[in-house]
Amino acid sequence: MESFSVRRFGLALAALGALVVVATIVFRSTLELGWIDSAYRALLTVSLTGVAADPGGAGSTIFTGAVVIASVALFAYVATTLVEMIARGVLLDAYGERRRRRTIEHLRDHTIICGYGRVGRRVASELRASGKPYVVVDVNTDALEAAAGDGSLVVHGDGTEDADLRRAGIDDARGLVASADSDEINLFITLSAKALRPTLLVVARASDDSAAKKLRLAGANRVVQPYSSAGLQMANLIAKPQVAAFLEVVTSVGGAEFNLEEIEVPASCQAAGSSIRKLRVRDQTGAIIVALRKRDGSFDTTPSPDALLEAGDVLIGVGTNEELRKLEELFAPEELVAR
Repeated sequence: MESFSVRRFGLALAALGALVVVATIVFRSTLELGWIDSAYRALLTVSLTGVAADPGGAGSTIFTGAVVIASVALFAYVATTLVEMIARGVLLDAYGERRRRRTIEHLRDHTIICGYGRVGRRVASELRASGKPYVVVDVNTDALEAAAGDGSLVVHGDGTEDADLRRAGIDDARGLVASADSDEINLFITLSAKALRPTLLVVARASDDSAAKKLRLAGANRVVQPYSSAGLQMANLIAKPQVAAFLEVVTSVGGAEFNLEEIEVPASCQAAGSSIRKLRVRDQTGAIIVALRKRDGSFDTTPSPDALLEAGDVLIGVGTNEELRKLEELFAPEELVAR
């Protein structure tokens, strides 16, 4: 069965309009009526509401009958397609698709999740909990329906095509997660993403060390191996249960007790160039700076109170959501503080 097409519905309406035009011209030439009267007679005939007078002559009668038959056929076709359109939800789907496209076009600093399996769903759940925007790209209909049911913005595609990534807003994205169940697909997603945006942060899923090596060569900034990570977590739960419990608390997005956050020090903030001691970070915010990544990429995992926080540095803070919010405000750009 041929699938419904909005184009076919538009052609049917155009045919009705053309029939009115043709009937107007014929009535004008055969019945010696003015253009307005001819158009009125054509509208009455095509709309099947009848005419005010006899067609006048065999030719006009035959033509009028032909117009009526054509109108019946076209109206039946339009009615059928309308019922089909309503039954399939075409109008709602088309409106929803346009709204999703407009929303994605206006996204900035969002994350693209390619693959809505077990890993992709957990990533989406954590991003939702933290209030960060994201777009799901998947080729599986069931996965897309599940993502839409979770309130996610979705794009139909597997992420290996440039068009899929552009529709997901890769030009303005903060990062991309290649979380398909196939290492090969994740490899192609990484290659496609890096070809479009070489500076994009790409985190990829790998099933083993061999796949992880290839993904790094393809340009993935970070590679996660779920099975290895699960084994390490289980070992820590046995060997270091309290340490594992603490890490689980601080790494769970939206946790009620503590959370981890990374904050970049902008050049335009007043705190840039000051030390942790001078800023009295703990007293002012309640949060603790537990690590500092300098502009050259090196990490200071135990920053001293005299450590300088320079523009371009990224600090890792730990605290409650409210404490971390105050920490972000402390390093907010001057223009945001002014507003």
